[in-house]
Amino acid sequence: MTATLAYFRWPFLFTALGLGLAFWLGWSYSGNLAGAVSFFLIGLVLAVLEISLSFDNAIVNANKLKEMTPEWQHRFLTWGILIAVFGMRVIFPLLIVVVAAHIGPFAAIRLAATQPAEYARIISGAHLSIAAFGGTFLMMVALSYFVDEGKEVDWIRMLETRLRKCASVRGLEIAFVLLVVMGFATVLPDHHTAEFLYASVAGLLTFLAVEVIGHVLDMQSATADMARRGGLGAFLYLEVLDASFSFDGVIGAFALTQNLFLIAIGLGIGAFYVRSMTIMLVERRTLAQFRYLEHGAFYSILVLSVIMFAQSLWHIHEMITGLLGAVLIGLALISSIRHNRRVNGA
Repeated sequence: MTATLAYFRWPFLFTALGLGLAFWLGWSYSGNLAGAVSFFLIGLVLAVLEISLSFDNAIVNANKLKEMTPEWQHRFLTWGILIAVFGMRVIFPLLIVVVAAHIGPFAAIRLAATQPAEYARIISGAHLSIAAFGGTFLMMVALSYFVDEGKEVDWIRMLETRLRKCASVRGLEIAFVLLVVMGFATVLPDHHTAEFLYASVAGLLTFLAVEVIGHVLDMQSATADMARRGGLGAFLYLEVLDASFSFDGVIGAFALTQNLFLIAIGLGIGAFYVRSMTIMLVERRTLAQFRYLEHGAFYSILVLSVIMFAQSLWHIHEMITGLLGAVLIGLALISSIRHNRRVNGA
């Protein structure tokens, strides 16, 4: 227990500092204790929301990190977390406003500070594009895991063995994702169709571009310096994946508060816990001990991608997304424990 808690010393410290800052921010905006406590509680809820939505992200990160060189592992766990916290939780919402409102970045910061309701309205207006991009990218991530001839372990065998056999059909997962995209585009109102299709194609191209970059770098690493080049493709893949995971959390945060700075604090706290969970999974080889845990994470990603597509038509509360992901990972963990007992008892 003590060894496990040791991984979370920095997140605990950042939680204390972040919630203290949220309390001060609430006092600054409201000038009274009630406002300060309200900001404190919202920051706490945002952190819990981010952790619940991103546990599957930590599992996928750990799976990719174990293949990277120690140097690139360190780079992802240092520079990567800075990009995750400040890039996705602060800069990304600002960039949405810059593009959507055709204003400069400093004007967007002033808008967030002085007109939070207008800022939130602009963010909400970009929700369709975000849902289409994130849904496409995450569905490709999930299908690429299951539609793989090299995959050896199956959790839900009836489904996964069939998917593995389909790996010989080139481009099958791309065709399936495009079919899903066309299905949702068909039922969307006509004035939203072009925006949805454009963002979906952008998500697909981003996934393919990251795959190509990783493949090229892997080829070069065979003859070049492995420690210098070998992990760059995986680093880019993980950063884009983290961005896609963060879409629903960032957008959902505006349902709790319209204050950009409070959102950054709450989601930033959650991101630090995800980093610590990733380190723990890698160093303690948890994925090797629980053979189906990774499967649960990728099923969770697949469900998240479907939910993001569905959000183009209906509002789905973020708590539902988090609970579904937790249930799938929990079931995978239980199956792994049962498997270990059968093997050890044999």
